[in-house]
Amino acid sequence: MIRYTIKLSAAEVAELQTIIKKGSHSAHSFRVAHILLSCDKGEFSDNKGITNESICKVLKIGARTIDRVKKRFVEEGFEEVLERRPSGRLYQKKVDGDLEAKIVALCCSEPPAGFSKWSLRMLSNKVVELQYVDYISHVSVSNVLKKTNLSLGK
Repeated sequence: MIRYTIKLSAAEVAELQTIIKKGSHSAHSFRVAHILLSCDKGEFSDNKGITNESICKVLKIGARTIDRVKKRFVEEGFEEVLERRPSGRLYQKKVDGDLEAKIVALCCSEPPAGFSKWSLRMLSNKVVELQYVDYISHVSVSNVLKKTNLSLGK
């Protein structure tokens, strides 16, 4: 396994100490700042003899987390390691404008016999029954109605 050595500059140490001591930062940035300061072997470091095991115990994190932070710092740089990576997953929208219009039209129509108004689950079941989509959850129907400022309670 590759051992990554962290050597921070004076400016980087100062910025990490600022993150730890003041300001509102994400838990991720806070944890990364602690890891980098603890692992620092540069000339501006206060603690050159701290091991990964002791960092794990103090910060209550796993050894792999420390290794990942070190690797990301060495390969991608200081600014990148402080920010979370955006998710690479692409989400395909199930509800487009055409389906929204059909759901709104269905919502404004008469409810089934025996019911005074539509429920979200009845709407989602009816949309599937009419074969507009293969499957849609009642939450997605709720989001469509919320987006168009419609309410089933009226």
